[in-house]
This record gives sequence, structure tokens and C-alpha cells, in this order.
Amino acid sequence: MKIKSMFEFWKIPAMLLFTIGISNVGAWVYLIALNLIILERTGSPLAVSILYILIPIATIVTNLWAGSLIDRLNKRNLMVILDLIRAASILLLPLILFTSIWLMYVVVFFINMANSIFSPTSMVYVTKLIPKKQRKRFNSIRSLIDSGAFLLGPAIAGLLFISGSPEFAIYINGIALLLSGLVTLFIPNLEKNSITKTNDPKLSINVLKKDWYAVVHFSQRNRFTMLIYFLFSSVIVMTSAVDSLEAAFSKEVLQLSNSDYGFLVSIAGSGIVIGAFVNTLVVNKTKTSLLIGFGTIAVSSGYLIYALSTSFLIAAIGFFVLAFFLAFANTGFHTFYQNSIPVEVMGRVGSLYGFIQAILVIGSTVLFGAMAHLISIQLAVFMGSVMMLMISAILGVFILYGSRNKFFQSFDRDLNL
Repeated sequence: MKIKSMFEFWKIPAMLLFTIGISNVGAWVYLIALNLIILERTGSPLAVSILYILIPIATIVTNLWAGSLIDRLNKRNLMVILDLIRAASILLLPLILFTSIWLMYVVVFFINMANSIFSPTSMVYVTKLIPKKQRKRFNSIRSLIDSGAFLLGPAIAGLLFISGSPEFAIYINGIALLLSGLVTLFIPNLEKNSITKTNDPKLSINVLKKDWYAVVHFSQRNRFTMLIYFLFSSVIVMTSAVDSLEAAFSKEVLQLSNSDYGFLVSIAGSGIVIGAFVNTLVVNKTKTSLLIGFGTIAVSSGYLIYALSTSFLIAAIGFFVLAFFLAFANTGFHTFYQNSIPVEVMGRVGSLYGFIQAILVIGSTVLFGAMAHLISIQLAVFMGSVMMLMISAILGVFILYGSRNKFFQSFDRDLNL
């Protein structure tokens, strides 16, 4: 009976995880294929780099208003619509590439906007669907799926390139997203009988202002929660800044060949998958506070080992350490986020803070890029890693304070931790 009840419970989450897996693998296939197509069409690395610049810009443009939209609409239906929009846009890309590269950038920008809306929407839906005591398990499995996509995506892209072409790979990804949207139609419509009541039914400047004030008011009333959120986000910002210098550091400071650098990235990939697998085994016996605090410090320590490396072996150890503990930190943070932010405001809180995070990512990437150009890459990577570890240590101190003051105990009470 216990096995039957578990099967009944996990049937719907499994469908949701299936759609997440399809989307994640497809995202890697799409990104790699698009990189190759643009490089082949233009022969310009700058043209390829524009793709990566469009991602945070789309987040900045979208997240100021996306949360207001998410919290007012049916989450499941919105996820389906976004999947279908992304699928249709991706299927158009190969045709557009033959007409105008700039039109292609516009379509990619709208795809990135849809991605920026989809992520917080799915977070709200997951929080509503998964009971509190099952969220850590779900998040750990999701981390494992994300990690598997990190390896499977490029591998599947390579097979599609061998059997067809980059354009063929993009068509396959569009079809995969279409399938994801159709599967999403069969997951429960949790808001079927609920209607969001608001005095301002239309999205307007006044509605947005009220929602921004609501987020500010929530942040003021839940300062400790948002402090943890902001510190963890700051660590993510620093990882983005350091990651932007990773290839240059490996080539210019460590003097690695292309094959050595490829092997180094493979070690990181194996670390991500192994760490995510171990995480699924221990997550229900590990406190949420420990997952966030220790996981974040361990990730930052891996970056610092890499920054101080003078050989391939030390760099590989650093890469493996940071990759291994990434799933622990992410699982802990996602569980903390789901258990701390009410679903009624989760879309607005996540979107507005995501907007701030995107600005910080762009600013820190430019700052450390300039430091690498004007002073040295090694110093820039070292300073970024030290700052990351310092923020992680501060985060760990506040989490320890929260644990002693019973802040995190309610997260783990149902698991008897």
C-alpha cells in the first residue's frame, strides 16, 4: 500500500519533471546549434557573443512586469502558452536565419523573454503542487535532471549534427518544446476554480507600482528571509562574473591546450552529475540550513582552489569540488525559497529580485572583465573567488543564527531532522 500511495503521489510530479528534462536538454541543443549556425553564417565570434548578452537584457526588460502577470494568471495555462510560444519561435529560427541575422536576434530575444517568465511561473506551480515535506526530495531530483541535461544536451546535439545539421537540431528542439507543452496540459490545473480578484485587472503602471511596493513591504516584514535570499543571489552573481573569465584563465594563465580545457570542463560535468546523485541520496537526512550554508561555502572554496591553481591537477580538483556541491546549494536554496515566500507574491518577489540580480550580473561581469583586461586575469579571478567566499561565509553565519533561532526548524520538522 505504501508503494502504491508513493506511486500515486509521484505520478504527477514525474510528469512535471519529464517536461523540465525535455526543456533543459532542448535548451542545450538549441544553444549549441544556434552558436554553430551564427558562426557559420557570419564568421564572427562577436555575433555569437550577442546571443549571451541578450539573455540578461531580456531578464531586465521582462522581470519588472512579469511577476505581476504571473501572480494574476493561471500558472499551468501560462506554462503551456509559454512552451508553445517558445516552440513556434524556435521552429521559425532556421527560416529567419536565411533572411536577416538581426531579425533572428529579435526572435531569440523574445525566446529569452519567454524563458524569463517561465522560470518563476514554474517555481510557483511547483510550490503549489508539491507538499512541504516532499519539496527537498523533488528539488534534489530536479537538480539531478538539470545535471543530466548538462551532459546529455551536448551529446544529443552532437548526434543530431552527425545525422543531420544544426538546423535539424533546432527543429528537433522546437518539437521537444511542443511535446513539453502538450504534456503540461495533463498536469493538474491547480487554479481551475480560483479567480484572482484585483481592483486593477489590466496590467498598468499603477498596478506595477502597487506590486513593487508590495514586494518592498514584504521584504521589510521578512528581512531575515530576504537577507538570505540576497546573499545567496550575490554568490550566484559572483559565479557568473568568474565563469565569464574561466576560458581565458585556463588558456592564458594555466596554459592549457584546447583538449586539456575540454577535459577540464568534462571533469566539472562529472562533478555536477555525481554531486546531484549523492544529493538525492542524502537530502532527506540533511537539514536545509546545512545544504545552503555548507553547500555554498564548498562551491566558493572550489572556485578559490581553481583561482589559486598553477597546474591542471589543482584546477581539476577545484572544478570538481565546485561542481559537486552545486546541487546541494541549489536544492537547499530552492527549498528555502519555496517554504519562505508565500505563493500569492512569489512571482512578483522572484521576478523583481531577478531583475536586480540580472543588473548585478551584467555590472560584475563588466567590472571583472575590465579588471582582467587592465590588470590581470589571474588577479580578477582571484578577487572574484575571494569575494564569493566572503559572501558565502557571511551567508553561513546568518544561517547558523537562523538555525539557533529556530528559523529553519519548521522546514525540516516533517522529516524529523
